[in-house]
Amino acid sequence: MRKIVVLIVLFISANAQAQNQEIQKVIETFFEAFHAKDTLKLKVLCDETMILQSISENTKGTKLSNEKPAAFFKSVASIPAEVNFQEKILSYSIQIDGSMAHAWTPYEFYVNGKLSHKGVNAFTLFKKDTPETSGWKIVHLIDTRRK
Repeated sequence: MRKIVVLIVLFISANAQAQNQEIQKVIETFFEAFHAKDTLKLKVLCDETMILQSISENTKGTKLSNEKPAAFFKSVASIPAEVNFQEKILSYSIQIDGSMAHAWTPYEFYVNGKLSHKGVNAFTLFKKDTPETSGWKIVHLIDTRRK
């Protein structure tokens, strides 16, 4: 009996770890595409109804900004070639409930090698499972930004 319980616990743990890795891979691929300014790949990873928000924090207070996906993709595509940017993800905290996942990812954002700002990204993902498409899609991305 004890061996069966141990096997069940190991199976559940392995399944949860595999799902966490799926979510992390989507986010890693998102940032690879972002850094490469590959809007076609970004669109594949993001649901067409994705909500994008940012919370800016400074000495004057806080401000919530909303951005449409089309505007986000356009701004990524318009980043000049001479601008080198990197959003460095510091860690991942992932929670999954069925077809919904949430990932909390602290980050540092660098422009031309200098720290521009830092904060946390909060991704919400939805696992699409239809005859046409299957896999995790980003449906909401909100971040904090501070110096």
